[in-house]
Amino acid sequence: MSLKGRTIVVTGAARGVGAVLAQACAGAGARLLLADILPEGEGVAAALRAGGHDARFMALDLADPASISDVADNVARHEGAVHGLINNGAIATNVGGKDFDEVDLDLWDRVQSVNVRGTWLMTKAMSPLMKAGGRIVNMASDTALWGAPRLLAYVASKGAIIAMTRSLARELGPRGIGITAVAPGILRNEATEYVPRARHALYEDGRAVPGPQRPEDIAATVVFLLSEGALALTGQVLPVNNGFVFT
Repeated sequence: MSLKGRTIVVTGAARGVGAVLAQACAGAGARLLLADILPEGEGVAAALRAGGHDARFMALDLADPASISDVADNVARHEGAVHGLINNGAIATNVGGKDFDEVDLDLWDRVQSVNVRGTWLMTKAMSPLMKAGGRIVNMASDTALWGAPRLLAYVASKGAIIAMTRSLARELGPRGIGITAVAPGILRNEATEYVPRARHALYEDGRAVPGPQRPEDIAATVVFLLSEGALALTGQVLPVNNGFVFT
């Protein structure tokens, strides 16, 4: 699963899942372009460079189309081309906290603008920089596969990611670009510390392989999906969730 010689863009790379995926890709030999609204992403890039890897950081606000365009222009100027994109950047709010009729309009629009529109615009901006052999991995969620309650804005956004992945596979395939979605369950990391304990227990007790799932548990799958050998999986959704949901 070597990514040697491949340049990979990772959104939401400043912490949690994105940082772990960046580290895994670097370990497989990739050059990393990290993007996040959080400035801590520079520290992730610096740590990768200190470990002998090639990485740099760019500021990115997925809710701002101009910011996405700026990142694409930056990559075009400095790298010229990329081989992979991980659409990991997203927000999840009110996990297990609000019924569907309690979700306010501002929350709904914020989640959709970042998670759905941001993923679409990043794909739109980066795919012209990819040649045949390019790979895109969208981070979905198994909440959209089993219909998690009291999380409607987030579930709807991740369901849209799955649908977009399938449609984009038809459009990008003729260019030799593959796109897949990975759908983990709730992962144990700093980004999910606010999730109620009962929600974590629901997952951890209900998995075929019981226990917590961590970002490291999905990293090898993502690295493979970014490799040239993964084209046959284009359009697929992989519930990498220790067996909580089967498809």
